[in-house]
Amino acid sequence: MPSIHDFATWEPVLRLLRAGDPESLAAPGCHVAGRIDRHGYSLPMPRRHLPPGRGAQVEDGQEEFDAVERVRSSLADAGADGISFVAEFSPSGQTTLCLLGSSPAVQPGIGPYPGALLLVEDAVPEPRRRLPEPEAGAGPAPSADPALLERKLRKRIPDAIGATEAEIAAAEARLGVALPDELKVLYRVTRARWQDWGDGHETAERVFKAVGCELFPLDRLYIADAASRPSRWESAAMEAVVTPPDAAVQGLVGSPGWIAFGDNGGGDRIAVDLTPGPRGHAGQIIMLSHEEIIGAHLVADSLTDLVMKRRSKRRSSRREDQPPAVARVNIRSLSSVEAAVHPGLEVLSIGVWEGEPLSLAPVTGLPRLRTLTAYPGTLADPLEIAKLTGLEFLELGPEEWRLLLDASAVPRTLSAAAIGVRGNRHPLPVVALANELLALRDRPPISRTFLEGHLGPVA
Repeated sequence: MPSIHDFATWEPVLRLLRAGDPESLAAPGCHVAGRIDRHGYSLPMPRRHLPPGRGAQVEDGQEEFDAVERVRSSLADAGADGISFVAEFSPSGQTTLCLLGSSPAVQPGIGPYPGALLLVEDAVPEPRRRLPEPEAGAGPAPSADPALLERKLRKRIPDAIGATEAEIAAAEARLGVALPDELKVLYRVTRARWQDWGDGHETAERVFKAVGCELFPLDRLYIADAASRPSRWESAAMEAVVTPPDAAVQGLVGSPGWIAFGDNGGGDRIAVDLTPGPRGHAGQIIMLSHEEIIGAHLVADSLTDLVMKRRSKRRSSRREDQPPAVARVNIRSLSSVEAAVHPGLEVLSIGVWEGEPLSLAPVTGLPRLRTLTAYPGTLADPLEIAKLTGLEFLELGPEEWRLLLDASAVPRTLSAAAIGVRGNRHPLPVVALANELLALRDRPPISRTFLEGHLGPVA
């Protein structure tokens, strides 16, 4: 198999991409770009026209699959997870291919464009750094009843094999936290190992119904802290940790007091919460949605309630006299930057805008503003950004970044940055701009490897 840096590895993919619009792609300055990963790919492949009345068959996509798999095999040989590329074709068939390498300072982006640029090594967005606030006197819910819990579980799954005290102690030592009494009772009744279940799925279903979730074995319990809930810098930087005074659950990314012990069957984690919100109970049961990157939902006031199918109906509400920490100014949300201003503002997002470009003067001096994203062309004077002294994340269009770089006005407080790309822009100038930003902090650049080959004239 040719290596990932051999033109022959890419030739089948390039031929398919050129076939989509050979005349347009042969024009000066035109390009095609994409990304191939070990487990997926993003390519502007041409649509295949099928005979009327016939659906797509496996063989219809075989040529595409084989071409992509050729690149994937070379990725595996190179020990790489993925690679982006840009190709330009001449009318004669001469082809220039640029392979964009990875950098430890750059997160994967959309298609061939770089994602967040990590200007400070190992930096994470503010919401991911937040730890739970201690709630003095938070104790178990009145409904927590280990004795009742054990009786109900033994009645529902009488033949279950329970964990030994040594196994429970080993789990506590691994996690670095003592398991609450109700969770210990649960695992004393069943250790939830597949090898204990002779009939496999039937027993698993009985345990699911008995407990109220898909139960993890003891050696799969984990602390649902921020590190266990990965997310892109661009996404996490747009969130804010907010815990209303009547909240049962703290609005965190993760907590050292969230012990994940199960799944709802749809990818959402079920956890015991030992660091509850102002109106919560220690040991309450919460759910961490796989579709969200921050916060958790109260399921039951105790594990006893979960098993007894007594779901909590308590809901917290944001006080109307507290403006949101995240503000969005665009054609469908706030109508001005001024409308977003208040001392607690942490995130300002300026999106699609049809009016005159906006000034950032109203938010100058706000003590907690840490994230600014601005759709290309929406800022009246991008150099006003230099007056925002607390930014840790900034996303701008290429032209706005160019102005800041030329004026040596890129904020020194930034931990990460992103280049917002709209439309089918050529990736190479965007990558060059990203490398300029990385060079400001002596961070590793995105490598570029150019290959030349010949595909022959278009038939």
